[in-house]
Amino acid sequence: MFGLDLLEIALIGIAAFAAGAVNSVAGGGTFFSFPALLAVGVPPVVANASNSVSLWPGSLAGAWAFRRELKRFSRSLPILSVVAFIGGIAGGLLLLATSNAAFAMLIPWLLLVATVLFAFSAQISALIKKWKPTPAGVDERHIGPGGYLFQLVVSVYGGFFGAGMGILMIAALAIQGFKDVHEINALKNWLSAVIYSVAVCTFVIADAVSWPHTLIMLVTATIGGYWGAAVARKLPAIWLRRFIIAVGGLLTLYYFGKTL
Repeated sequence: MFGLDLLEIALIGIAAFAAGAVNSVAGGGTFFSFPALLAVGVPPVVANASNSVSLWPGSLAGAWAFRRELKRFSRSLPILSVVAFIGGIAGGLLLLATSNAAFAMLIPWLLLVATVLFAFSAQISALIKKWKPTPAGVDERHIGPGGYLFQLVVSVYGGFFGAGMGILMIAALAIQGFKDVHEINALKNWLSAVIYSVAVCTFVIADAVSWPHTLIMLVTATIGGYWGAAVARKLPAIWLRRFIIAVGGLLTLYYFGKTL
């Protein structure tokens, strides 16, 4: 099938399912799917572009599964979506114009910062509120200018590479004071879908996608994305939080190991 042997099909299919499931729960699915593409011989930049296309429907499936939580952000969601759209385009163009080598050196540091920020988000949020108290009656789901700016940076990063993008988003939202992990997950899934959408268009137009690998991964990643979101909504918040921190820690160790 598509010039691939059964072992290659199984490897990238299972990796994409795991990536879709993990992305819908916490982010970091690229940890599974990107190395799988490299393992079957896809060049790095093409693997990166193909990976983004493969995970795009899974992110949409994850967002759909959290549609109830998304409705609570009707005021902030349009602007956040525009910011994610602009950042996704910028990141996709950056990937096509730049070598991965220099940016790859930054990845473990970005993941480390994101994981630490999320792990201590409650304490950081408390300090921010102490320094700048929230007036009574203000919408708890309000996102300020700093939140939009952080989302722009994360969107550029996501359009360029994507590994740890979900964890960075989760950390930023948690630090702003969002307490409901499922609401944070809903926003993360939707914004990831927006970023993947514009990055996918960029990569397809630039003919940077390996379609034989991508078509297989599209199917399994979509199934994994919906399954992962359905499971995540049933998990106790504390378990989900610990899982997110664990995924962030594993990603950080993996990419630090890649730079040695």
